[in-house]
Amino acid sequence: MDGSDGATVPPPLAAEIEGAEDLIHHWDSTFSPSCNRMVFDGGDRTDAVSNSPAGSRSSPKKSPAPVRNIQIEILRLEDEFRHILVSRASNFEINSLVELGSLSLDRSRSGDRMQELSDADAEEESFQRQRSEGSSSNHATSYRSTSSIREIDLLPSDAVNKLRNIADRLIAAGYDRECFQVYGGVRKSVVELCFNHLGIEKLSICDVQRLEWGTLESKIRRWIRAARACFRIIFASERRLCDQIFDGLSGDDTPFVESVKSAAIQLLSFAEAISIGRRSPEKLFKVLDLHDALTDLLPDIAIIFQSRALESINTQVVEIIARLSESVRGILSEFENAILREPSKIPVRGGTIHPLTRYVMNYISLISDYKQTLTQLINSRPPAANLLLGNNSGGVLPDMELPEPVNQSPLASHLIWIIYILQFNIENKAQEYKDASLSHLFLTNNLHYIVQKIKGSMELNEVIGDEYPRKLTAKFRQLATSYERTTWMKVLYCLRDEGLHVGGSLSSSVSKSSLRERFKAFNAAFEEVHRTQSIWSVPDSQLREELRISILEKLLPAYRSFLGRFRHHIESGRHPEMYIKYSTDDLEIALADLFEGCPPPLLGRRKSH
Repeated sequence: MDGSDGATVPPPLAAEIEGAEDLIHHWDSTFSPSCNRMVFDGGDRTDAVSNSPAGSRSSPKKSPAPVRNIQIEILRLEDEFRHILVSRASNFEINSLVELGSLSLDRSRSGDRMQELSDADAEEESFQRQRSEGSSSNHATSYRSTSSIREIDLLPSDAVNKLRNIADRLIAAGYDRECFQVYGGVRKSVVELCFNHLGIEKLSICDVQRLEWGTLESKIRRWIRAARACFRIIFASERRLCDQIFDGLSGDDTPFVESVKSAAIQLLSFAEAISIGRRSPEKLFKVLDLHDALTDLLPDIAIIFQSRALESINTQVVEIIARLSESVRGILSEFENAILREPSKIPVRGGTIHPLTRYVMNYISLISDYKQTLTQLINSRPPAANLLLGNNSGGVLPDMELPEPVNQSPLASHLIWIIYILQFNIENKAQEYKDASLSHLFLTNNLHYIVQKIKGSMELNEVIGDEYPRKLTAKFRQLATSYERTTWMKVLYCLRDEGLHVGGSLSSSVSKSSLRERFKAFNAAFEEVHRTQSIWSVPDSQLREELRISILEKLLPAYRSFLGRFRHHIESGRHPEMYIKYSTDDLEIALADLFEGCPPPLLGRRKSH
């Protein structure tokens, strides 16, 4: 055989080259079409290791194999590398990963390390049980726990060893870039398949921001579960596999970068779109969920993407968390302004609890559930004076002073401020009622509801404290008294003695005509209140009963005393039933119709006699 320069090659060296060519031809299906055998994956590895020019790392001077034959060998090694990656991949259940990934071990919020370890053991047992019940793979899949990261074996150990052996030879021969491309292409496809199973869509930032909130809300919930599975299991396992194959062979993180970087960027683009989206009150809680999920994942992300080539992933996550934090503060401020500006002027029927009051109190009850996060994010108090001066629509401010912010967290100040401007808005809406009694009852209902929502939430009560609810309680009791005075003083006024005696003296005889008119006035006043206020509404049963009892305690003794003094004057005349229409029992029965929010039965049918 001739050398490349036309000189004759010595027989021993020619024989060595011929042997290498025979081995390469033995591997290469272009020379032996019937041969599909993989040398590293089940073939005779002795030939590959001892005679391969790349594998033996022999000097080109001692083994000057032709360039074409070396390329054939390299291509064959790349094919076998790809074949093992594809054919030996372990099957695992994506649904199991989602369930496991959603079980977050939030180290920052866990005060019991033993409980954390116990939870980790329970998760491992659950995963192994799901694997044994649901997987059809013939490969044994191991599972190990490192803090909240859960790594699984993506390839069996013998396949990993073969891949490392091939990678060693390819990199030693200077074909590291080709090796990394083959590895990255295969593993990237696997990661993309996992994304599809997890429901992670390829949406641009504009696509995300165009979605309706109802759709986006469900996608955020799904994304959080998928992100935990991706970072703590899929990406972590890809990192582990890459280290097993290339550790010590590659000077950088190129194989891992090829495998997961584009997928990680795609995954994070959704969270980034939320972080820069429009700030509206209904988004607060999902934004908080997203913030908490990424904050919880950040230590794991820092471990998995720790190399310089991937530091942009860490940076992006930190920036998204910062923007989500700012979004939370902006949404809270927007919520406060929205309450102050809420424009509805139509009075709610029957003076019941206004929808705004229900919405706001339910909203801040949910806010208090996130108090640990919000205490960290809310670091300034609301600019109350500026808000009132800038947005006062001409209404009268509530007669209530805000508590002094002594030992009060910024979050507590914001929540109290929200309730304060709600009260301000409700005070303005109360002025739309033409009936002063109904206006008082409306305010009583709403302030009572606010107090009960505070007391009914341990978290909210803990944040706000006791001082402000006490002031609100005093306020709604004062309003209830104002309601009673406005309504029932007119009725009780009919039961006075003045004007009934001839000559004006209490010792003089009673004017029967005046007495008849007085009874008629009382009957008319009481019937009007009964007819009108039975359709008024007090939704809280305890408050409703308290109001009825308070009315009974004032009305019945006065009516009983009036009857005792004057009924014989009426009963001695003609048609006494036209004037004395009700006994005290009748009045008590009739008062049970008040505040039910529906038309009452005819008052005559409720009489006890």
